[in-house]
Amino acid sequence: MNRLTDRQKQVFEFVRNTILRTGVAPTLREIAAQFRFRSVKAAADHVAALRRKGLLTWTPRQARALQLMAYLPILGGSQTEKTDNASNALPAIRHAVAQLPIYGSIPAGFAQEHAQENKGHVAIDLGLLGIRPTARTFVLEVRGDSMIGRHIVDGDLVVLEHGRTPRNGDVVAALIDNESTLKTFVQERGRQPYLKAENPKYPKLYPANELVIQGVMVGLIRRMKPTAGNPAPRGT
Repeated sequence: MNRLTDRQKQVFEFVRNTILRTGVAPTLREIAAQFRFRSVKAAADHVAALRRKGLLTWTPRQARALQLMAYLPILGGSQTEKTDNASNALPAIRHAVAQLPIYGSIPAGFAQEHAQENKGHVAIDLGLLGIRPTARTFVLEVRGDSMIGRHIVDGDLVVLEHGRTPRNGDVVAALIDNESTLKTFVQERGRQPYLKAENPKYPKLYPANELVIQGVMVGLIRRMKPTAGNPAPRGT
């Protein structure tokens, strides 16, 4: 695999930082505007090169469908498993890799009673996700579709920071009246904060007694689903 050109590195960093900051990928027009390309085709060519080199993936027929592709194997317990793409996926961008604990799943639907469980660890490329994990950083697996408006779907892994004060619009893992859920935190001036779903099928959630923020989302990991004849690696 060829190394990235300077411009490809810049485009990748822009796509990555936009996803981490807003939760969604930039459009080709936004990429073209950022780098003052004369046409959208120039942006499309750079994105195509990044896809060929294994840094980005794209879902057809979806808006803002670019996703980051990193070396993110799921590890069971303390056992480390290597995959063939570990040495090839990111030859031009090397960063430290950290293992974060996966504390079970979280409903992205209606709030539910949910006990925390340890489901092993996930290895993440710190530079690619742009985070600095601490002892309070952890991961939860998403179950449900209430956050699809923020491009968070069933099966995704959300990286959260415990103890961080949420800002208006942050995605949070929360206990609302002792039930667990993943939602957008909304704080309106002079009003009680509440949780907002990013899917019109679900109502806003107002605490009757207590709202406890367990973690603020700082990153998102998407595991690609295996295709027929190409099973997922052991441990995923």
